[in-house]
Amino acid sequence: MVKMIMHGCNGAMGRTITELVNDMDGIVIVAGIDPGQGSQVNYPVFASLEACDVEADVIVDFASAKAVDHLLDYCADHRMPLVLCTTGLSEIQLQKVSEVSKKTAVLRSANMSLGVNTLMKLLQDAAKVLAGAGFDVEIVEKHHNQKLDAPSGTALALADSINGAMGNQYHYKYDRSTERAKRDQKEIGISAVRGGSIVGEHEVIFAGKDEVVTFTHTAYSKAIFAKGALEAALFLAGKEPGLYNMADVIDAV
Repeated sequence: MVKMIMHGCNGAMGRTITELVNDMDGIVIVAGIDPGQGSQVNYPVFASLEACDVEADVIVDFASAKAVDHLLDYCADHRMPLVLCTTGLSEIQLQKVSEVSKKTAVLRSANMSLGVNTLMKLLQDAAKVLAGAGFDVEIVEKHHNQKLDAPSGTALALADSINGAMGNQYHYKYDRSTERAKRDQKEIGISAVRGGSIVGEHEVIFAGKDEVVTFTHTAYSKAIFAKGALEAALFLAGKEPGLYNMADVIDAV
């Protein structure tokens, strides 16, 4: 049985994971970390990692970017495997993730959905054919009005999948209103929509002459991210130090 600590247990994703874990075999939440007050749960909740005296095999994080630095320091010092789900990290924080992965197992993904990560693999094959034939690439992402970062980490990860498959020859364009110019063929346009309670929708458009190919992923609830995070925790527990991602989890399924 994998023993898990839920970092950010009182947040929306923390509560979703708490509900979902009861329906999964082989994993249990033994403690939660959250400085705020939350709903009643069947495990102890501590205000900080240092206050937690419960033994565990892995930490799953769905908190905030401002809490990531301390979390990484803690996991490095305690050699604690970490599933890092928080998005909107700075370049300095991403470098720190890489450094910490040399001391303990870290799994980081911009999106924990198994569907999205399968889509990334499909896009790599599509890009070699379509982008290679001169199709323009555009990404449109839609999220709820409470999301802080734009574009989404998932949109950037999708763009990175395409760009990597094409030898990293593209640059990303986030805003065309600042200049009056023709579209560069070697750019990937990324547009962000924020409104209502949209859980998450990502549309990848390959637009060629007289034809358009579109890949779309729609999230209807946060449960898909919770499910992926728990699968990642099951995968990561007991792993050697290193930097892992959801592609590793998919390959292991």
